[in-house]
Amino acid sequence: MHGHRFADAAFGAGFGPGFRRGRGRGPGGRGGEAPPPVERAEVAGWFSGRLPDGWFTGPAELTIDRDEITVVGTLSEPEAGEGDPAAARAGRIARFREETRQQRMAIADAAQERYGRSVAWGAVCGDQRELFTTLSTPVMTRLRQAERLVLDTLVDAGVARSRSEALAWAVRLVGRNADQWLTELREAMASVEEVRSRGPQPG
Repeated sequence: MHGHRFADAAFGAGFGPGFRRGRGRGPGGRGGEAPPPVERAEVAGWFSGRLPDGWFTGPAELTIDRDEITVVGTLSEPEAGEGDPAAARAGRIARFREETRQQRMAIADAAQERYGRSVAWGAVCGDQRELFTTLSTPVMTRLRQAERLVLDTLVDAGVARSRSEALAWAVRLVGRNADQWLTELREAMASVEEVRSRGPQPG
C-alpha cells in the first residue's frame, strides 16, 4: 500500500471566469460565476485523503486549471508471461477504469461540489498512459486578419477541418515546442501564489 503524494503537474491552480460546473449545468455553471480560487496544497491534501490507498503505486499527478482537475495515477505492471507486454498494460488500465468507476464518480462529484471544477481521471502503466473522459471547453477569442489567415491556411492545407480545430492544433504545437518555457512560467506563478498565501489575509 502506498500513501498518495501529488507530483507537480503541467498546470498550476487556475483562476478566472469560464468554468463549467459539471453535468447538466451548462457552460459557466450556476449563473456563469467564476470558479472559486483554490490552493494547490489544499486540493492535493483533499484528494490524498479521498483516494483509496491501493489504487496507485506512487505519486499521483494532479493538474488544475480554471475548468478541471485531472488526476493521473501509476498502476502496477502486470506479469505478461508469454503474452504481449503492451497488451497486458492496456488491459491493466482498462481493468482499473472499469473496477473503480463508481468510486471515481463519487470522488469526482464531491470534488466538483467543493472546488467548482469537473474532475477527469487517467492512468499510467509502464510506458502506456491513458486519459479517460476529459472536459472540452470552448474558449472565446478575437483574432485580427493576419491571425485568421494563419488558421485559414491550416484549414485549406487540410491540417484542420475548421478554424476552431486549427486553433487547438496551434495551441498543442506551442505546448510541445515551448515546453521548457511554459514549465518555468508555471513554476514562477506557483512561487508568486505561495508568497501571496503567506501574506496578511483580509478580514
